[in-house]
Amino acid sequence: MNRLHAATLAITLLLAGCATPLPPQSSGETQPLQDSMAATGRPAPAHQAQAAHAGVAQTGSQVALTPMEVGASGTRAVVPMAPPVDLWDRIRRGYAMPDLDNDLVRDRERWYATRPDYLLRMTERSRKYLFYIVEELELRGMPTELALLPFIESAFNPQAVSGAKAAGMWQFMPATGKFFELKQNAFRDDRRDVMASTRAALDYLQKLYAMFGDWHLALAAYNWGEGSVGRAIAKNQRLGQATGYPYLTMPMETRMYVPKLQAVKNIVAHPDAFASVLPAIDNHPYFQSVTIHRDIDVTLAARLAEVPLDDFKALNPSINRPVIMAAGTPQILLPWDNAEVFQANLESYGGGRMASWTVWVAPTTMSPAEAAKRLGMTEADFRSVNAIAGRVVIRAGSSLLVPRQATTNHDVTSTVADNGQLSLAPEVALKRTVVKAGKGDSVASIAHKYQVSIGQVAQWNKVSTDASFKTGHAVVLFLPARGSSKTTPSRAGRRTAGKPVKH
Repeated sequence: MNRLHAATLAITLLLAGCATPLPPQSSGETQPLQDSMAATGRPAPAHQAQAAHAGVAQTGSQVALTPMEVGASGTRAVVPMAPPVDLWDRIRRGYAMPDLDNDLVRDRERWYATRPDYLLRMTERSRKYLFYIVEELELRGMPTELALLPFIESAFNPQAVSGAKAAGMWQFMPATGKFFELKQNAFRDDRRDVMASTRAALDYLQKLYAMFGDWHLALAAYNWGEGSVGRAIAKNQRLGQATGYPYLTMPMETRMYVPKLQAVKNIVAHPDAFASVLPAIDNHPYFQSVTIHRDIDVTLAARLAEVPLDDFKALNPSINRPVIMAAGTPQILLPWDNAEVFQANLESYGGGRMASWTVWVAPTTMSPAEAAKRLGMTEADFRSVNAIAGRVVIRAGSSLLVPRQATTNHDVTSTVADNGQLSLAPEVALKRTVVKAGKGDSVASIAHKYQVSIGQVAQWNKVSTDASFKTGHAVVLFLPARGSSKTTPSRAGRRTAGKPVKH
């Protein structure tokens, strides 16, 4: 009897959980969302706002909303809602930022709507990256319209570089990129990396929202800098004026920044209203990451993946040299269906070494021509593979890409792959100068006095590096012209150095 009573009670409780009275409408219904904002420091996304009065069913990586339907008896039941039709639909469902509605928005709507070819190119380009960005936004509980920000920043071009040297899809400046741990070295630039730059951009946007408590101000700071926005707010506060985005004095580029995003947001929300066509983008990952364990040429990686080279580079835009160094870039991105193809082809690859290039560290400062000669390369090939242009010299310690010998089996070390830098200096015009050797002068002492290398002094005078000069001997030097400090001996050597011989 006790068991029967317990079973009856359990069934009663279960039914009560599925049929509870619908609470009356009141302003208190929004409290769960306000509590969420207070706890997380950011507004709840649109799908969370809708879920405040609806059941939510988790379906893989996306949320399928299940609204409540009120029955005749005053109870409510879960009515499953269809999953997003495509990725655009999923983005619309996650809109959670306040709308901006002004003449600047109308102006930008007209601008985009009257350029359908440009809009189509941007949206087509975005299909490789958009799903990943939306996933990351939802995981952080951020508004999904932020996935549209690269349209404004770079037209979704991960190779974009601004006049101010901002780079990548999210347009990070060098210093800001370093602050958010985006590596920038001789072999890769993580400001262009799809996953790394997205992580950094969302970190930055969350930081800015926490500072200003307003998404429009956060976006202004992303474009203009948090210091500039902070000073503009402080100025308005001193004047007793409003401090919202529309009321701050700011550069025109920043003034147009949020209207541009709002215009794209509106077009994505209602493309028919703007006579615009959005390419179909499936609500499915475009790429997946694949681990590599050995250095491999970019062309070989693309061939093993059976992916066109341009498509491979579009997914791996941070790699700016013809070889991928496993110690620095242990993962590559490949189209979803090609990842297994790459693994299978890699396992069966019988073509010998996979990398044609390795790294050489310059032992001294030298010209590109001298470096190329040492390495058995033409100067043109050496300059091309290392992106060296103009009249420059390579500073000592620079990391340079050079052909890998057939007998070389070891890959580039993590220290070099992660930290290698190419340091260049303007080429300085040298003037032939002859000085008289002082008492006890040698190749080494002359080199020290005039701040040149021992090898250069020996070469210029056709003597060995350990040779000594007789007092008064005419020593040939090639020194920077136009009164540079290097045309005179260093302070330590001025007491003994002879006077230049006039010619």
